[in-house]
Amino acid sequence: MPVDFTVAICTYNGASRLPEVLERLRQQVYPPSLRWEVLVIDNNSTDNTAEIVKTFQTRFPPTVPLIYAVECKQGLAYGRQKAMELANGKYVGFLDDDNLATPQWVAEAFGFGEANPKVGAYGSRIFGEFEVTPPPNFDKLAPFLALTDRGGEARIYEPHHKILPPGAGLVIRRQAWLDHVPTEIQLSGRVGNSMVCGEDLEAVLYIQQAGWEVWYNPKMCIYHQIPHWRLEREYLLRLFRGIGLSRYRTRMLSVKTWQRPAATVAYMINDLRKVVSHLVKHKTAIRDNLVAACELELYVASLQSPFYLKALQKSKQAEKSSSLDMGLHHS
Repeated sequence: MPVDFTVAICTYNGASRLPEVLERLRQQVYPPSLRWEVLVIDNNSTDNTAEIVKTFQTRFPPTVPLIYAVECKQGLAYGRQKAMELANGKYVGFLDDDNLATPQWVAEAFGFGEANPKVGAYGSRIFGEFEVTPPPNFDKLAPFLALTDRGGEARIYEPHHKILPPGAGLVIRRQAWLDHVPTEIQLSGRVGNSMVCGEDLEAVLYIQQAGWEVWYNPKMCIYHQIPHWRLEREYLLRLFRGIGLSRYRTRMLSVKTWQRPAATVAYMINDLRKVVSHLVKHKTAIRDNLVAACELELYVASLQSPFYLKALQKSKQAEKSSSLDMGLHHS
């Protein structure tokens, strides 16, 4: 049945986090005329995620269906795509399984889309809810943990600024996604020990490149729960490395095909300049300065990104060929 708005939650082993996320959605305040649903996409969880959703299905009002589905391909990008295929809403709002929506989030998200027909994607105002006190100068790291506070006024993300909203709290006009985002994008998301991300940026870039506007809507507020281990040095260095390794793909989507060889060289020269400049500026202090260490990890990984993603693409193609050969053999 068609609805106005779908809240999609892609989760992997989120049984301990989902109850509060779903409870916040159950307590949403919205006009009676607004028809909406909640869709949980389970990306191969090994915990009791399914049982948690089943319990909440009996608690949600009959007018707000809570739907459970499984995506067997590992990776957030596959979960997002499954959500788009199954959603009945005109808009799809993505919440991570550690995002707590304020009571008006659904109503504000739907209203913004209806009031702005040229907008294809729009992000939330995201505050951190920390288990422990963040390290010094954390404001420089915050955007990389999907914390986004760009003030109290709505604003457009201009393409030339090369800044886009994170996937947490992101709302997409479903038809814009279906029309312009490939069913399988190159960046599939963090899988196993790999922290390579960028799948949300890649999807939104396709929408923006197609001519849709991308906005920030401060009236859509969520709280992102940050456990202590996400502020530890080892995790943050892995996170920044993963972000850097994804950059070649998101950079090249904004460049015309014939310009990409020259743009690749230009980006690599600039990344190398940043690495050298950073080392000269901070020297041995990088060992003790967490922010400086994360920035260096980002610059070095960005420099490596073209080679890493090319190797990754070859690996995926080899896996597909192998699977195809096996299928033909068995048939």
